Amino acid sequence: MIILANYEILKEGGENVIRLDYEKVSFVPSIEDSFICMADIVAKLAGEPEISRVIFKQRRNYHYGSEQTLMLNQIASLYNHMVKSKKFFLGFEGAPYLVEKRGIMQNLVNMLRGDPIGTYVELRRLLREEKLINRRLLDVRDIEASNYYIAILSEFIGLLDQTRLIVAVRPFLSGYKIGDRGIYKRLFHAEITPDFMFTRLMGKVPVEGEEVDSYKVDENTDVTIFETPNDIKNLYFLNPPEFKISEDKYELLDLAKRVLIEHKPRAEEFIDPEKMRATFFNIGKDMLQELAGKQGMDLNFKELRELTSILVRYTVGFGLLEVLLKDEKVQDITINGPIGQTPIFIVHQDYDECVTNIIPSTEDAESWATKFRLLSGRPLDEANPVLDTELIVPGARARVAIISRPLSPWGLAYAFRRHRDKPWTLPLFMQNRMISPLAAGLLSFLIDGSRTMLVAGTRSSGKTSLLAACLVEIMRKYRIITCEDTLELPADSLRGLGYNIQPMKVRSAITGSETEMEASEGIRTSLRLGDSALIVGEIRSEEAKALYEAMRIGALANVVAGTIHGDSPYGVYDRVVNDLKVPKTSFKATDIIVVCNPVKSSDGLHKWRRAVQITEVKKRWEDDPLRENGFVDLMKYDTREDMLKPSDELMNGDSDVIKGVASNVSEWVGNWDAVWDNIVLRAKIKEALVNYSQKTKNKDLLEASFVIKSNDMFHRIGNNVKAEVGYLEPRRIFFEWEEWMKKMIKMKRV
Repeated sequence: MIILANYEILKEGGENVIRLDYEKVSFVPSIEDSFICMADIVAKLAGEPEISRVIFKQRRNYHYGSEQTLMLNQIASLYNHMVKSKKFFLGFEGAPYLVEKRGIMQNLVNMLRGDPIGTYVELRRLLREEKLINRRLLDVRDIEASNYYIAILSEFIGLLDQTRLIVAVRPFLSGYKIGDRGIYKRLFHAEITPDFMFTRLMGKVPVEGEEVDSYKVDENTDVTIFETPNDIKNLYFLNPPEFKISEDKYELLDLAKRVLIEHKPRAEEFIDPEKMRATFFNIGKDMLQELAGKQGMDLNFKELRELTSILVRYTVGFGLLEVLLKDEKVQDITINGPIGQTPIFIVHQDYDECVTNIIPSTEDAESWATKFRLLSGRPLDEANPVLDTELIVPGARARVAIISRPLSPWGLAYAFRRHRDKPWTLPLFMQNRMISPLAAGLLSFLIDGSRTMLVAGTRSSGKTSLLAACLVEIMRKYRIITCEDTLELPADSLRGLGYNIQPMKVRSAITGSETEMEASEGIRTSLRLGDSALIVGEIRSEEAKALYEAMRIGALANVVAGTIHGDSPYGVYDRVVNDLKVPKTSFKATDIIVVCNPVKSSDGLHKWRRAVQITEVKKRWEDDPLRENGFVDLMKYDTREDMLKPSDELMNGDSDVIKGVASNVSEWVGNWDAVWDNIVLRAKIKEALVNYSQKTKNKDLLEASFVIKSNDMFHRIGNNVKAEVGYLEPRRIFFEWEEWMKKMIKMKRV
């Protein structure tokens, strides 16, 4: 007997979704496991032909995607055809031979709804059997009736042969026994979400996937990377804590969410999201404890905290997105419109572009958009279809770009650029081969020398991260002002590490907001805030002119640096002068251009971020720096060695910028060997940091907190050695630094 569930049709992202309520049914709803459920949904699809997805609701939500629903739609359409077509049943009337066959045909049509594969196999058996019977018949009327029956069976089989479901299982039908539901598991698998979640997670691992890696993000969150035969991208398979809890805890969370959702945060509470989360955490914890008591559940301290974290994540937080952002190996996250129809994509540190097992919902997407509007104070509507902002959640920080209609014809779409939890450092970049030790030493020397610098590159080339690593090279005795439209530089972390740093947030050149100051005015304001290093997050528009004012004013005083899009030094010149309308003479205020670009493998499957050029901008050119040799490469990427290599100009000391730094140090004036020795000394110290980290297996040696200590000690030791012997003696400085290093490791003060 078929148990019919109540259902409703929902509109999600341009799709029609049918949701069946199985709350009062004693078994777990499943198309692959249950004849009854399959028959029920096929019968409903026969009356609702334009359905894109199917959801069974029973404590959890069981989602079947568009491909699976299409198979069911075809079976439903065939079922409709069989029921309504006169020849399949009326044609059996009047012939005594066909009386029994009519009943068989009726049973097969009914069976089609819940077991189309079994129906197909039975039809083929009946056809073979009828052909044998037909040969033995003698009565002409019986032969004609049998021929009619054979034609009907053949047509039924032919119609099933055209369905995606039968095409997919045909290679596996040998030895199949009617009633065996195991074969349906090749085609159907539900993405399961609890009631308190909207975003869907593909809970079953791919049958034909090959596991290539697995690791833990935290104690209760697992990640597995699969290679799948049907996609060049790897599958990033996330198994979060909310999918590992018991049914009783699911029910408790669902009940708590319904109560907590009434306590909606006010718009002004989003000004301090950290405080808001703490408030809701305390409310949620007390509520869960009270509800658990009423349900007769005994939750220990650890369980209560875990459930409260999940509850907060799915009320005032960002759901599974937060779990994804916790993974330090996730670099970029993209969510494409129409949301609800495609999974989330990521860029992984080790496996490049991956598809995830997470499918966001339209409810979550709309909720996130509202939260980002409140958090940023920036608009997102038809008049302003782009929003740039930042997201800070427990354990992660990210830059967020959102587009909506009319710019995005498919509605909301998101892009997240995950920032590293701790600031990048030059030794970290050396470890992953983005820069060489000598390049790190040269950059450190130039930053100490207060040069002006642009870090250029294509999108996702690592330019902002490299700029952040350069901030760590600025001595903590100097003040730093950062100027960004979206906060990406690690100002909070550096403040916690003892830096005198003041961030400024200015109006976005893309989206804009009347309540924010223009970037150009922000840069000019920084010049009135005292002697400071000025770091501009990204140069996009009119602020370029103001930045070059700062470069000219800040020359020989403190570092002025920023990032800009460009794939070469001339590309930077072209962007600054021709696109952003900075005068050519002003462009000469740029001392150094560092170019970062992705480097691909020959098979095109892999890419790595590399600094490919460190170039000096000469000052003695008039019209075109490329034609008039205005660019001098100090270091250039060698593809064979996969490393930045010094140019002859650098080795021979043919650098006006480095000579300019040397001219301010009495012992370096006219003494290139002393300058070179200092650059090499810095490179040697940073290389030693990497070597000691690998030798001791202590990754903390490369983190900002220790690298800053190392830089401080380098300067202190250099000062003491100079006071004692009269100059910066490289061997002695390195010896004393290394002794300090060994002592720190031995005392475990890293």
